[in-house]
Amino acid sequence: MASSLYSNVQHVDFESVLAMDDPGMVSMFEALMASGLRGFLGCPAVVYEDALVDFFENASVRNGVVFSTVGGQIVKISEKIFAESFELPVDGLEDLSEMPKDAIFDARSIVSLSGEQINLSGRKNQMKMPYRLLCDIVAKAISVKAGSFNAITVEKFSLMTAVVCGVKMNWAKFLFGVLKKMVAAKMKQTKGFAIQISLLLATFPAVELGEASAFPASKILSKKTVLRFVSINERDGAEEVKAAAKKKTVSKKRTAADIEAAVPKKKRSLKKKSISSLELVEVAEEALVVEPLDVEEPRCSSADAVDLIIQQVLDETRAADAC
Repeated sequence: MASSLYSNVQHVDFESVLAMDDPGMVSMFEALMASGLRGFLGCPAVVYEDALVDFFENASVRNGVVFSTVGGQIVKISEKIFAESFELPVDGLEDLSEMPKDAIFDARSIVSLSGEQINLSGRKNQMKMPYRLLCDIVAKAISVKAGSFNAITVEKFSLMTAVVCGVKMNWAKFLFGVLKKMVAAKMKQTKGFAIQISLLLATFPAVELGEASAFPASKILSKKTVLRFVSINERDGAEEVKAAAKKKTVSKKRTAADIEAAVPKKKRSLKKKSISSLELVEVAEEALVVEPLDVEEPRCSSADAVDLIIQQVLDETRAADAC
């Protein structure tokens, strides 16, 4: 089905969104216009599904030009035709690797919800609401890459920086390069640009386009769809906050397993036979070796010795008289 060619595409109804009562959103869409993308993102939303199927089935790139056959007719799309059809700027940066680092640095704070620089490997919920929508626009309508639309990538953010900081881009060369990747063999580039290719095919008078189909209103950014986008993102954001708070509360509660892990388990000790007191004494005597101490006998001084001799003579004299 040709509808798969625009399953993730977004288009913009500039007249509707610029009339919104939301200064932040209006400012973001004005920045898109100032960058030179109004003719590309806001062209008449008509698609020729049968012609689109033919175009992608038969398309190839030769010498930098896109060739295809639609209804048996050859179509040739050059970068010049592409640029003129959508009034795209042809001056400025041609590659995102040339994006000034200071502009990226500034943009990380400008788009931030918290005021702190966002993490370029994080999710778009770090951003203010208008820039979350801008992130979707550059992913679906400009770079046309498959993957998570909630994730921020360096490529997406570089494109956002060009819009937010007013960095001049050669949008003609960049967007035509995306188209060439879509039709080049063995490239994993997602198919897109359904509206733009349909309008380009309509410029070839000999091509039978088939019946025109209105582009799905749900994929066109208008006041109604933007408000729906805001409502969905606010609801999802509230649910994320609630889930995070619940997770934090649960983590504070100690589970039975945590309590069991916290209580130290008693170590099992082996029972030993009791030892008698006698055995303990014998062991103690064997273990305790008493070293003899050299103790000097008290010695008398010379005066003490004379007194002892006199006392001894007196005692002997008394004993003789008694006899």
